[in-house]
Amino acid sequence: MNPAYGLAGIAVVVAATVLIGTLGLRISRTTSDFYVASRTVTPLRNASAIGGEYLSAASFLGVAGLILAFGADMLWLPVGWTGGYLVLLVLVSAPLRRSGAYTLPDFAEARLESMAVRRVTSVLVVLIGWLYMMPQFQSAGLVLRTVAGAPVWAGPLLITVVVAVNVLAGGMRSITLVQAFQYWLKLTALAVPLVFLLLAWRFDGAPGLDRDAAPRFPERTTVTVGAAVTVEVAAPVTVTATGRVDGRSHDGAAVTLTPGPHAVGRDTTLTFPRGAVVPHVEDIPARTDRQWAMPLDGREHSLYATYSLILATFLGTMGLPHVLVRFYTNPDGRTARRTTVMVLSLLGAFYLLPGVYGALGRLYTPELLMTGRTDAVVLTLPGRVFGGPAGDLLGALVTGGAVAAFLSTSSGLTVSVAGVLGQDILRGGVRSFRAATLLALAVPLALSVAARSLAVADVVGLAFAVAASTFCPLLVLGIWWRRLTVAGALAGLVTGGVLAGTAVVVTVAGGAPEGLAGALLSQPAAWTVPIAFAVMIGVSLATPRGVPPGVARMMVRLHTPESLNVDRGTWRPKRV
Repeated sequence: MNPAYGLAGIAVVVAATVLIGTLGLRISRTTSDFYVASRTVTPLRNASAIGGEYLSAASFLGVAGLILAFGADMLWLPVGWTGGYLVLLVLVSAPLRRSGAYTLPDFAEARLESMAVRRVTSVLVVLIGWLYMMPQFQSAGLVLRTVAGAPVWAGPLLITVVVAVNVLAGGMRSITLVQAFQYWLKLTALAVPLVFLLLAWRFDGAPGLDRDAAPRFPERTTVTVGAAVTVEVAAPVTVTATGRVDGRSHDGAAVTLTPGPHAVGRDTTLTFPRGAVVPHVEDIPARTDRQWAMPLDGREHSLYATYSLILATFLGTMGLPHVLVRFYTNPDGRTARRTTVMVLSLLGAFYLLPGVYGALGRLYTPELLMTGRTDAVVLTLPGRVFGGPAGDLLGALVTGGAVAAFLSTSSGLTVSVAGVLGQDILRGGVRSFRAATLLALAVPLALSVAARSLAVADVVGLAFAVAASTFCPLLVLGIWWRRLTVAGALAGLVTGGVLAGTAVVVTVAGGAPEGLAGALLSQPAAWTVPIAFAVMIGVSLATPRGVPPGVARMMVRLHTPESLNVDRGTWRPKRV
């Protein structure tokens, strides 16, 4: 894609985001405006805003990339991320709205009447928010590097500046307008190019992916490796190399790659002949098209990994702070439920699209399996299939949608994290919220530059696992079980947080080991969630005197329709 078109797409989306966001400055005046938009957001606008912030870079770029790399197993990601809202609708959305709290720590303190539980919840909100924001920042670096060859730090810096302007301008009221706009932009940015891509695929004879053979280069292809990788070559092939291959420097020389692993240096260019089998990076299994299209085929411990992924995505949604805060912005519980139903429809429409991009990428951009940058398939496809001005224009549209994806999600996460930091660390109020916003952005900015690059959807999946292991038990038991005690809540939160957090640190820092231990660490939800529930219930039963004295009144408030609830109004945390 011509860099000028891509940069133009980025500039248009950034300008529109800042313009819409600054409108919030004119209508945001009170603390309630900044935290929950004064609880006046309509269901359709709120559903669009939720779709805008929920459909992150993992949804826009990562799902297609993982499907390209690993095949049908990854289709559970969009299914789980959508289905999680059904669980949220049934168990959480209306009672949470009736609690009257501003943030998850507010709810935890109101339900359990404990500052200790509030502090632990606050720490978890911040950590989950930062973990979720890190891949958004790394995606920004991927987009700018793919489009314009910019350094890796340029994208994270751009997202930091734009999100800071939006959030500082008007808080929740401001980003609600921005995120509602960005949902429809992202849907358009994927749907319009896909129509043309499917027409081109049909014109090409509608090739399928049912062959019992590995992907091959459809034509003579030049591949530039942005970072040093080790690739597995399946069949002997002679390539033209410029750069370092197996520790030797080459300047346009012919090099024969024998079957087996080969080290390719950073910024090395390899030109493959037409019909050559595509080498794979070590992290991506070499699979035939037929294996790729079959679930549970070709991956180590695939059955466990699939069920753990389902559990994390279905239960993790209710523990994401930037999602839950949205239900505080509805006027009442009834509109909160209507919002959730609309969200299911909007997410279902969007998630029909990334899987098709992944399948088309295996046909037309198989070189991404060699570079490991499968997350770039959505950005690369239009230019590869069409070329010329048509490919540039469609590529610019997709690029703009990708920018909207990480901007909208980062904005929602920033509001959630800043809300907790502003109330629990600083003094509260609008001024503290704005100071906390800068702190909320500084940490993920540093992490995104310093941490090793992982698949975007994988890191987001780990954030879901941590949320499912901590906030899911707290919310489900806190809303539906009156015998939950302070000691039980603390024990469950700490146990789930430590277990899932350890798995995250090992996976992000050095990579999970091979074998069963690697599967358990890279997909921890299947064992961390049951343990967290068991600990929270067991300790609560062992400490019956720890049940809060006001639990009966709070349970009535959570489960009584707001039109009948005499204890209405916004709950205020006690300051100790």
